[in-house]
Amino acid sequence: MACDQTAAWSALQGHFQAHGRDFDLREAFARDPHRHTSLSFEAPSVFADLSKNLLDTATLHFLLDLARETGLEARRDRMLAGEPVNDSESRAVLHTALRAPRGSAPFSAEVHATLDAMLAYADRVRQVESSGIRDVVNIGIGGSDLGPQMAAAALAGYAHPQLNSHFVANVDGHDLGPLLRRLDPRHTLFVVASKTFTTQETMANAQAAKAWFLAAGGTDIAKHFVATTTNVEAAAAFGITTSFGFWDWVGGRYSLWSAIGLPLAIAIGADHFRAMLAGAHAMDRHFAEAPLERNLPVLLGLLDVWYRNFHGFASRSVAPYHQGLRRLPAYLQQLEMESNGKRVDAQGEALRVATAPVVWGEPGTNGQHAYFQMLHQGTDTIPVEFIAVRATSHGPLGFAPAVRAAFEDQHRKLLANCLAQSQALMLGKTAQEALLESPSTASPQMSRQAVARHRSFPGNRPSTTLLLDRLDPTSLGALVALYEHRVFSSGAVWGINSFDQWGVELGKVLCNQLLPRLDSGDVTGLDASTAGLLARLRD
Repeated sequence: MACDQTAAWSALQGHFQAHGRDFDLREAFARDPHRHTSLSFEAPSVFADLSKNLLDTATLHFLLDLARETGLEARRDRMLAGEPVNDSESRAVLHTALRAPRGSAPFSAEVHATLDAMLAYADRVRQVESSGIRDVVNIGIGGSDLGPQMAAAALAGYAHPQLNSHFVANVDGHDLGPLLRRLDPRHTLFVVASKTFTTQETMANAQAAKAWFLAAGGTDIAKHFVATTTNVEAAAAFGITTSFGFWDWVGGRYSLWSAIGLPLAIAIGADHFRAMLAGAHAMDRHFAEAPLERNLPVLLGLLDVWYRNFHGFASRSVAPYHQGLRRLPAYLQQLEMESNGKRVDAQGEALRVATAPVVWGEPGTNGQHAYFQMLHQGTDTIPVEFIAVRATSHGPLGFAPAVRAAFEDQHRKLLANCLAQSQALMLGKTAQEALLESPSTASPQMSRQAVARHRSFPGNRPSTTLLLDRLDPTSLGALVALYEHRVFSSGAVWGINSFDQWGVELGKVLCNQLLPRLDSGDVTGLDASTAGLLARLRD
């Protein structure tokens, strides 16, 4: 049943009109001293405080009814069983099988054979004295770049001290070129990550890397290039003899756990890579088994529906307060917006409700000095997702005691900033409160009342805080799996196929049609704008 045709949707509409539209967080905390406890939830490696969101137990009750009426649980079970829930391509969706223990999920033999071979190869590369490799360059784009790059940054404290990881995605040569100037072909390994080995951007970068390698005197393509692809024949034609494949039931944005994770495995080693898989699997079990009332991915997905469809919030900002998670917002952009940025349901019928919000963000505290002004005082309400890590990671190890103490002090400041921002978004500051202050930078030509209005904050702006005890392979795996299942949950309620991405195809087709026109100058049949721009570029 379409979500907006359910009894729960009607109940949510009535609840929003009566209570949700004017819900005030400050009043809610004043009424209920146990609000934090009742709206906090635990999942493997992740603690979530939802109490600073515009909801109460009645809202959750209606949202859970909506999940049940739209068949979320049944669709989840079909996905985990390997049934073809990617309807438009008749494919199963089994990224969860990539991190399941041996013998416990579909395709287990194939999955673990590939995993074992990939990790054995990664460990051979990590023997730097014998392999000779010092720099590993991943050439991919989209899911073949964002996942491994995000995870490599997050787990830098676990990386091999003599290996450097690099990631190249943009077809613009200004991405690859500056990197090549710093590399020695004798000590460089290129990982060409393309499922079909035909992705335009990836293959253009791979050909440029190969040309550089040969021009610099390199002779052994097979030693210095490896592929993660299903097109072994095309890789062999390129000169690559070592390839690791994956399957059509692994979507690009869900492929970190597959052979696409090879550059990460080389960086952190087999044991840590397996720990990341174990963390993700623990979250998979939580998603599969926890009651909906305590199922964190489901609750977060339902919160997204509440904000998008009832409050009308069109974006969500992600603010990780850990430098290692600096690429997480970019990773989540693809995960959520490519998955749920759809305008038709799974049967191809036009939707009557809005779907995915815009996901964006930067690490704290950087974002505080950039876009947080808008979060606090802008005209739009934008829910914020804070991610904090209780303990510091490996970075301070090996430093003198005074330096370690400085790092610990920095971490306390980081955590205090994180808590303060969510508190400020909720509490705000009235003009009357601002009148009691005497800011030294206030203009003497402006009335105190006008300055106070400039310095007031509306407050009542929602946020979620996710806490990790530490950022390690296990917790990172759990966190990423949490987001995967959250996206699935909101998509299931909306009744869309979260696992196809037809929206990326049209631009690719038109690009291939325009490429020869840049050489020939032929503008026949083009719209006036494209024809004019093409002519100007040729001039």
